[in-house]
Amino acid sequence: MKPLFVFLFCILFIDSSSQENYEIQVYGSPTMTKGQTMFELHSNYTSNGNTDLMNGILPSNHSVHETIEITHGITENFELGFYLFTNYTPNYGWKIIGSHLRPRIAAPEKWNLPVGLSLSAEIGWQKQAYAPETFSMELRPIIDKTIGKFYFCLNPTLGFAFSGNDINRTPAFAPNIKTSVAASPKFSLGIEYYGDLGPLNQFEKLPQQNHAIFAVADLYLDPKWEVNLGPGFGLTDASDKLVLKLIVGRRISWSRKHA
Repeated sequence: MKPLFVFLFCILFIDSSSQENYEIQVYGSPTMTKGQTMFELHSNYTSNGNTDLMNGILPSNHSVHETIEITHGITENFELGFYLFTNYTPNYGWKIIGSHLRPRIAAPEKWNLPVGLSLSAEIGWQKQAYAPETFSMELRPIIDKTIGKFYFCLNPTLGFAFSGNDINRTPAFAPNIKTSVAASPKFSLGIEYYGDLGPLNQFEKLPQQNHAIFAVADLYLDPKWEVNLGPGFGLTDASDKLVLKLIVGRRISWSRKHA
């Protein structure tokens, strides 16, 4: 029960943001196996993005986002993740711009739910020049289901901003959706959707909302490695028009039992 209390503490006592281009990922419901650690590198390049300095935020055009993610399985259904965000923007150089912590708990298998279900809370800070929210939290329910060769996943994320520009006390709604089909046990093709509609009590007008579609491939060539890659296309004026992403993950077991 201790992981549950830690998780609830994070939600209740952090006065409760969207992923932007640092971690472009729709999360599945399973947590990391107890005693295992996943090391991931999120590499995202904005080929066609915003070229203007807006509200003190640097332009995204031709910027490179490199994020290190380390996730460790603490129990059979509780994990803790850590992120370190870095950014390269032309004329501004390469910078470490923030970090996040992400506790996540999943519904135990003994509940026999018809879908996979978990809940994560990602909390952290970013530098003012790179994000409108300098200290923020996202609460991410995760619901997924595999039917034959088809996989479906929904992350109806809520973002909470505590400091930064234009802070709105109402959480923002940022849904993420993924569907994919397994072409083989080691390869699947899919579509990922990322949205940010704005505050729940008053969504932004459509041109100011963020909507993007990614065409992705998932590779499972080795049980220790995972790869997700593909191009993303912005659908609104506020969205970056073309983003290329690559996620490479390496799983490490610290005991012979889990290996």
